[in-house]
Amino acid sequence: MKAASIIIEDKIDYLSSVLDRDIEHIQASLLRLNELRSFVIKRDDVALTGMLADIKADLDNYAANEAERFSIQKEMAGVLGCEPEQVTLSRLESILPKEKAIGLKERKEKLRLLARELKKEYSSTAILLSDCMRFNRLLLRGIFKIGKAEAIEYSADGRAKQQAETAFVNLQL
Repeated sequence: MKAASIIIEDKIDYLSSVLDRDIEHIQASLLRLNELRSFVIKRDDVALTGMLADIKADLDNYAANEAERFSIQKEMAGVLGCEPEQVTLSRLESILPKEKAIGLKERKEKLRLLARELKKEYSSTAILLSDCMRFNRLLLRGIFKIGKAEAIEYSADGRAKQQAETAFVNLQL
């Protein structure tokens, strides 16, 4: 068990750096959501396009970090004699020396708080985009409904009444 403990402690240092990158990624995602809302409100298409390019570039880095985390999880599962899904931060805390367990616990709590904040910010952004879509749909429906002649009304002398709210331009010959 002593050799397993040494291997786990070595892997914990590596896992800590991976978790630190996860924390940085979530913090960057929070900033991006704030920027996204700002750019949508300002209708800044150039900035939105640049943001999309940045997100695509960061996707590869984050995928590599996820692969590293899963690799560490599999290696630790082999050492602990369990399935990778059973290797959790809480379980690792319970078998580590106190100083290493404290650092891992701090990262876990920070990740938990950031994940909660990310969920809240994501919901706010989704609501904003949903409202923008609803406003656009109402605007388009209003524009296209105006141009439709639904019913023609005639005055007492037999002429068609002008429908004030049905056309952009009134052409008379």
